[in-house]
Amino acid sequence: MALNTFKDLNPIQMDVLREIGNIGSGNSATSLSQILSSSIDIGVPVVRDLEYNEVIDNLGGPEQVVIGLLIRLSGDIKGMMMYLLKENFANKVTTTFYGKKTESVLALDEMDRSAICEMGNIMASAYVNAIAQLTGLFIDISVPAFCADMVGAIMSVPAVEFAEVSDRVLFIDDMFRVSDDEIRSNMILIPEMESLELLFKKLGVEI
Repeated sequence: MALNTFKDLNPIQMDVLREIGNIGSGNSATSLSQILSSSIDIGVPVVRDLEYNEVIDNLGGPEQVVIGLLIRLSGDIKGMMMYLLKENFANKVTTTFYGKKTESVLALDEMDRSAICEMGNIMASAYVNAIAQLTGLFIDISVPAFCADMVGAIMSVPAVEFAEVSDRVLFIDDMFRVSDDEIRSNMILIPEMESLELLFKKLGVEI
């Protein structure tokens, strides 16, 4: 049966996506650990298919200010991924690189934004490389597009651009512990349905 929306995913397919989330998050955490020169413990990622409004609620409501890093996927897997990061993530990056604590994600300067984008690029590369190694598929990613704004405004971009793909997204909730700090990294993943079918085919999962 062809997949038309994330609602069509059965429990086995969701379990496969959760396992991919585990592997991708583990790779991302390893890369993050090397960059921050700190050991990182990660919890088990929580992977859910949610409507856009449910994602917004999970992030604290439409007026919650966060950083959005939008990364486009191309090659064998097409779609997009977006990291949604709160202030403590930005603080960890800027403190590590510049010894500077940020007062607000809205007050980040160009150097801060560049460092956070590079961190997002490294994490995204590690994530998709894990999937590529697992499946043998070629996946390319774009340079992250940075935005600091309210969640409602940030989420309107994928909601409009991918409206024809699905009204739901895969929401991945990661928890990292860096030294004594807990850092939550939320990500939404929106692969095109044909790409998702190819991914399952490569993994030998019945559609």
